[in-house]
Amino acid sequence: NNKSVEITGFSREEAMGQDLVKVYITEEFRESVSMVLTNALGGQETSNFEFPLFTKNQQRVEVLLNATTRRDVTGRPIGVIGVGQNITDRKQVEMEKTR
Repeated sequence: NNKSVEITGFSREEAMGQDLVKVYITEEFRESVSMVLTNALGGQETSNFEFPLFTKNQQRVEVLLNATTRRDVTGRPIGVIGVGQNITDRKQVEMEKTR
């Protein structure tokens, strides 16, 4: 979507069909991000999960993720709606305040 293009610097064409976790998530967070998405597919939603990813230009971006289960009309899980927010600036301000 447009926000992921804005955050990562990858175009829609570059991102389509790519494995989100394997391609865009740093190795140290792949397992936990994968678990958040898997849990959401199983009906267990996650709020305010923070993790880093690297942009096309190899810049580190801190992301706040909310993963919500998408359900069909019968209530059966059919997908995940992930909402990510770039919180890099906020994290930098927090770190500066603790110095």
